Amino acid sequence: MGNYNNMGFLVLALVGFIFLSKANGAIHYYDFIVQETNFTRLCSTKSILTVNGTLPGPTITVNRGDIAFINVHNQGYYGLTIHWHGVKQPRNPWSDGPENITQCPIQPGTNFTYEVIFSSEEGTLWWHSHSDWTRATVYGAIVILPAAGTTYPFATPDAQETVILGSWFKGDVMEIIEEALSTGGDPNISDAFTINGQPGDLYSCSNETTYRWIVDYGKTYLLRVINAVMNEEQFFAIANHNLTVVAQDAAYIKPITTSYIMITPGQTMDILVTANQPPSHYYMASHPFMDGTGVSHNNSTTTAIVQYNGNYSTPSTTPFPTLPLEADDTAADNFTKQIRALASKEHPIDVPLKIHSRIYMTIAINERICANSSCKGPNGNALSASLNNVSFVIPSVDVLQAYYRGNNGVYRTSFPNKPPNTYNYTGDVGNNTIYPNFGTRVRMIKYGEGVEIIFQGTNVIAPENHPMHLHGFSFYLVGTGAGNFNHTTSPKTYNLVDPPEVNTIAVPKNGWATIRFKADNPGVWFMHCHLERHSSWGMDTVLIVRNGKTKETKIRPPPAYMPPCSKS
Repeated sequence: MGNYNNMGFLVLALVGFIFLSKANGAIHYYDFIVQETNFTRLCSTKSILTVNGTLPGPTITVNRGDIAFINVHNQGYYGLTIHWHGVKQPRNPWSDGPENITQCPIQPGTNFTYEVIFSSEEGTLWWHSHSDWTRATVYGAIVILPAAGTTYPFATPDAQETVILGSWFKGDVMEIIEEALSTGGDPNISDAFTINGQPGDLYSCSNETTYRWIVDYGKTYLLRVINAVMNEEQFFAIANHNLTVVAQDAAYIKPITTSYIMITPGQTMDILVTANQPPSHYYMASHPFMDGTGVSHNNSTTTAIVQYNGNYSTPSTTPFPTLPLEADDTAADNFTKQIRALASKEHPIDVPLKIHSRIYMTIAINERICANSSCKGPNGNALSASLNNVSFVIPSVDVLQAYYRGNNGVYRTSFPNKPPNTYNYTGDVGNNTIYPNFGTRVRMIKYGEGVEIIFQGTNVIAPENHPMHLHGFSFYLVGTGAGNFNHTTSPKTYNLVDPPEVNTIAVPKNGWATIRFKADNPGVWFMHCHLERHSSWGMDTVLIVRNGKTKETKIRPPPAYMPPCSKS
């Protein structure tokens, strides 16, 4: 434990113990040392930000309903925060992590202890830094096993394996995004994708370090797949092996047997894989799903080897999986539309049927006007992005602190319930939508309300699929469709019986997606596109769920220590 915040840590631990006695879970302790570490990839060596010197970082393993105290010691060069992606953190936004939304950054030379409260999540989630583009190398898995005395809703697998898809940049990621934001242009694309930190042998200087998953013939494995890629959605497959998807975003689904998956940044999937092929070597591979026309992106392929134990001759040619073509939106839709919640007695769902707050939210790429057309974006302007034509501005004091203390000068509660201008969202959009408003505008929601959000993709500047993520909640994806949402006919297509319960969804290019959830978690919760460049451009907002009327429905008091803000 560091020299900072020791008393705060003890207070946190005591509070956690009191809370835990009601939850009957176990307490876990982790130390995360954030530090610069030299790594060699793609024929060159560079210093990257890591946790505990590894890429990916350490895995957090808990059982359902446990609590983890994670003391983050920042020994790097930049202030940063850590987010526990998909962990609902009931009544505890103080440990959710997005920078200047629920906390200010942990400055170099200091530390901060997160109290990560697990509740109904079961399966795979992940953690990552939530400051600028540091999550390119600061990430790791969260494995949530069934609660003590319970088991999986399928035959217990013989073993488990985690696969994290990532991005590798030869350049300094902080410099890449800082340059892009200062010039107004597109940030440089990544130089490789990775599987568990390794690019695979289709890239230069990578043959000897390709990740290998060693399997035994006849065994069934629970493969936990996480997409930590920065700016691309991904197809993933294993040569000659079926994938049986049994969970997404730490919630069980009706099993889907498929030859491939499409997984967006932020999403996780639990997959049963049986090693039933002739013992040999087989490629697993992943490349992008990108249906946006003219969108700058990495179009390469990362690989790893599934290697059977036993005595056999190494194959002269390793079988390679058949992945859908990069722009195959039909393949992407065919996969995602199969996903249905398990919705069993042991794993029930509770889809809100009565809606109190309905938000119709357009998603768009925009321009910010630059004097004398001096920027590198379209028309000499800077690229930006928006939700309902509002490009979110990150404040210098975190929104949660401002809300809790009643500091009304930090944000405005005027995020619109619908687009300020009605237009043909997925057709000829005209020019009135190119330039957004800029501001820190949030949406207030009463505790206990049934909430419906209709995400509407648009044809503004660069239409593409958008992975939208909401902190603090799992929500139900009740419907998707092509074109403009029709308020009369589209709701008739909703699945209110067994929609998947997730935390990140893919909003189709020039289409729509509707989610529902009950606002039963008071706090300040970030919502954003998980394509990192879009979030950096302002494709974000904040939902503030007000306190309920009882102690158990109010935000918990803040911990004894929070990282100070520069302008608090």
